[in-house]
Amino acid sequence: MTSLMLLSMVVLLLLGFPMMVPMMVATLIGFYIQFDGFDNSRFMIQQMFAGIRPASLIAVPMFILAADIMTKGRSATKLIDMVMAYIGHYKGGLAVSTATACTMFGAVSGSTQATVVAVGSPLHPKLVQNGYKDSFSLSLIISASGIALLIPPSIGMIIYGGIAQTSISELFIAGIVPGLLILVLFSIYSVFFAIKEEVPTVPKASLAERLKATRDAIWPLGFPLIIVFGIYGGIFSPTEAASVCVLYALLLEVVVFRELKVKDVLDIAKSTGLITAVVFILVAAGAAFSWVISFAQIPQAIMAGLGLNETNELGLLLAISIAFFVGCMFVDSIVVILIMVPIFLPEIERLELDKVLVGVIITLQVAIGAVTPPFGCNIFTAVAVFRRRYVDVVRGSLPFVLLLVLVSGLLILFPQIALFLRDLAFGK
Repeated sequence: MTSLMLLSMVVLLLLGFPMMVPMMVATLIGFYIQFDGFDNSRFMIQQMFAGIRPASLIAVPMFILAADIMTKGRSATKLIDMVMAYIGHYKGGLAVSTATACTMFGAVSGSTQATVVAVGSPLHPKLVQNGYKDSFSLSLIISASGIALLIPPSIGMIIYGGIAQTSISELFIAGIVPGLLILVLFSIYSVFFAIKEEVPTVPKASLAERLKATRDAIWPLGFPLIIVFGIYGGIFSPTEAASVCVLYALLLEVVVFRELKVKDVLDIAKSTGLITAVVFILVAAGAAFSWVISFAQIPQAIMAGLGLNETNELGLLLAISIAFFVGCMFVDSIVVILIMVPIFLPEIERLELDKVLVGVIITLQVAIGAVTPPFGCNIFTAVAVFRRRYVDVVRGSLPFVLLLVLVSGLLILFPQIALFLRDLAFGK
């Protein structure tokens, strides 16, 4: 049964079918074998609806909509200008500004691909014009954009939280410190690269320019404050925070900045609807897939076959990291989360691992997969946006991938890097 399900998915993917089709076909094969036909197919339909029923998933289209509004508006530009005004003139400052802008916009949008477009489009030409290698500039942008998966909001964390029945608020708070740690390491490497390559600095902004840039960026800076302090202060849930972000984005781009018109908002809403439909079909298919493999006790069989049903906490965390790292190199991150979390979940619960820690580690592997060949989503976004060859985009990515792997190892060895802020915020 497991072999047939896997084979069907591989064949259909190679034939070019969208991921939802292989997942559904594999689920149907497993269901047919397990129940000797489709007489009880209503159970599978029930599981599909159950997969998209949790109220926490309402946050997904809300954050997608907010990100689309801000990407089409002026929020990203204002955040970039503020960061550049303060640190752009230091050695390596332009590269550090790029990484910081990616982190800040990630805290606004929660989307790696939106961050590549919004931050990369204006800053990539500046990096190249100021003496940075094209390969370094592209790799910095796609890698730093991955921080958006860890800094709240994070769609990957929402999907994981729904499957693992884990607090999304705790996941959001736990992702902040690892995300900032990655920013620091990327910044250190960027300064080292600038010194080694003798990259010239850009002119220092005047006090008046800094004050203007800060004043202009005050409104966009409200997004992370809404998300983090709203949730941390118990004012609203992640789902409510997503809805508030949409309202805030509309007021900002339509009323304050007057960048978008009603027609633009309608077009953005249509785009968000299409993306949300794809995500929710995947979630529904993943829920049915998880139910079938769980009913057939396939996760237990896989764990036993790999010898992981007798491993310790460290061994399981390493196995999870490797599995998600490799999986996200080839398949979309949401699909990998939907398929693999149910496989590891029984062992996570058996060893009583902190599901929030596991969620942060998985999200970090997803971020690594987004920038790692052959099929990292950020790579193809950069190829399309910057019109560069695939090989040019990935040529300088190795140092950044190694830094991401280093942070992953630190999280496994020192879990409090992720958990201490969560424990402080929620009194654990």
